[in-house]
Amino acid sequence: MKNSYEVIFENNRKWVESKVADNPHFFEELAKTQHPEYLYIGCSDSRATAEELMGAKPGEVFVHRNIANVVNTLDMSSTAVIQYAVEHLKVKHIIVCGHYNCGGVKAAMTPQDLGLLNPWLRTIRDVYRLHQAELDSIDDENKRYDRLVELNVQEQCINVIKMACVQERYILEEYPIVHGWVFDLRTGKIIDLEIDFEETLKDIQKIYNLTGSDWVMNKKK
Repeated sequence: MKNSYEVIFENNRKWVESKVADNPHFFEELAKTQHPEYLYIGCSDSRATAEELMGAKPGEVFVHRNIANVVNTLDMSSTAVIQYAVEHLKVKHIIVCGHYNCGGVKAAMTPQDLGLLNPWLRTIRDVYRLHQAELDSIDDENKRYDRLVELNVQEQCINVIKMACVQERYILEEYPIVHGWVFDLRTGKIIDLEIDFEETLKDIQKIYNLTGSDWVMNKKK
């Protein structure tokens, strides 16, 4: 019996065969330069894969994943991905997608020392601190957990909007737009948190304007 590792290569062979059968030029086209419209920033959880839940094809979504879909501007990985997507790929939409039953968010709610995870989870604990009054008013632990997932997405969207490359390109082209989603593992549905991108830009203008130019909201008047 083949072990699970060997099965992966068998599955890959079958996948290649099926793609070539449908389109003999599939891999020639796939090897060309990518032009995705979307940057998806999601959780590393094995149950929530970007392309599958979005119904997207190869080349349509640029993806970055980490524990609990965190955007920390001190993290070179996420910031490099965002800058590349914005400046070089010219994506039109940046999506931060969390999911209910997120182990990273739950760990951040747990009062224990988690070693090397502590600095990473501190970003989520900070979200809890910012919204502590609302969260502590929710008696049901599961609902409080779900709400922290949503608030974490909201705060990570704000962290994306703080970035100079996002602000500068938006002024020039009115893209990218930042969106916040939650994937509900219990239903399979994507929930749009309806982040008001322009309103958020205006709210953070005074402190986080990194463009050195007139703000786009004033420019539109």
